[in-house]
Amino acid sequence: MANIAIIGTEQSGRTTLAANLGKKGTHSDITLYNNDKETPKLAFIDPHSYPKTLKSLITALNISDMAVLCIPSTGMDAHTGECIIALDLLGFKHGIIALTKSDTTHMFAIDELKAKIKQISAGTALEGWECIAINTNRSAKNPFEGVDELKALINSMATEIEAEQVKLNDLPARVFIDHAFNVTGKGCVVLGVTKQGISKDKDKTKIFPLDRDIEIRSIQSHDVDITEAPTGTRVGMRLKNVQAKDIERGFIISDKETVTTDYTLECTFSKFTKKVELSSVLHLFVGLQSEPVRVEKILVNGEEAKEALPGSTCVLELSGNKKVAYSKEDRFLLANLDLTQRFAGYGFSK
Repeated sequence: MANIAIIGTEQSGRTTLAANLGKKGTHSDITLYNNDKETPKLAFIDPHSYPKTLKSLITALNISDMAVLCIPSTGMDAHTGECIIALDLLGFKHGIIALTKSDTTHMFAIDELKAKIKQISAGTALEGWECIAINTNRSAKNPFEGVDELKALINSMATEIEAEQVKLNDLPARVFIDHAFNVTGKGCVVLGVTKQGISKDKDKTKIFPLDRDIEIRSIQSHDVDITEAPTGTRVGMRLKNVQAKDIERGFIISDKETVTTDYTLECTFSKFTKKVELSSVLHLFVGLQSEPVRVEKILVNGEEAKEALPGSTCVLELSGNKKVAYSKEDRFLLANLDLTQRFAGYGFSK
């Protein structure tokens, strides 16, 4: 199964496109659109509260295997640039650029926009991503032009992603939770994605950062009962020994995670951010979790420094207040919520 983030600026047409690609399902600050008629099955995630909040954008990207970046024919704005930086900092491998609302302009403008995108994306994770001009307007001269081409490319990438997911099935199971609620007569139910391994019905495991023993009572995917959920599966799980009120977005079902409030990260900063200074407050994202952290120490080439410059690498020691769970391979994102372009850099735990 492939999970696809449909992202872009507020007026990019992302929600209309997502609704065209799947049937509306779970709705909160993100909206899921499911298409279980395809092979492989597809789930599309629209972070509709972005750009007001970064959290929904990061949630959509970190539960997805592929991204469709929607850019309207009117061109790019600051939030389009922020999406490009987020995809680059996350090292996104699979993606497509959809030039939406193509019925409102002419092909020469589309060609100019494609050339500009190619120039801006050079040297980023988006370099080489295919650009497809589309419209989702049934009243257009050529209604839904490009949508079939986009769907075909999504399906082709999804098949490639499924092959990659199979290779992750031998790893220990990890499930990222994005919603939790109580169901009368059934107890605690969580929704999420199996990020690696195979999660099985009746597994006795743990939930982090609570570090509590739990049991998976049952598993569903697309409202169908299943006994196991391999990598990439969109799941609903009934859990024993935990209540929904104790669970937050980003909690992880796993046998083992690191849990901490303090971090030492080897970081790379975007050249499009501002310098990061000692004692400044950043926002940390890992998986679907987030919290504010304070910069306690900056090490540049092994020496203490007062600041880290854009485009540089360094080691940061950070302190927070909330327990966060992660594994050694997880990629952290750092953001400065006071800036127009909020993403600062990425890092890995040392």
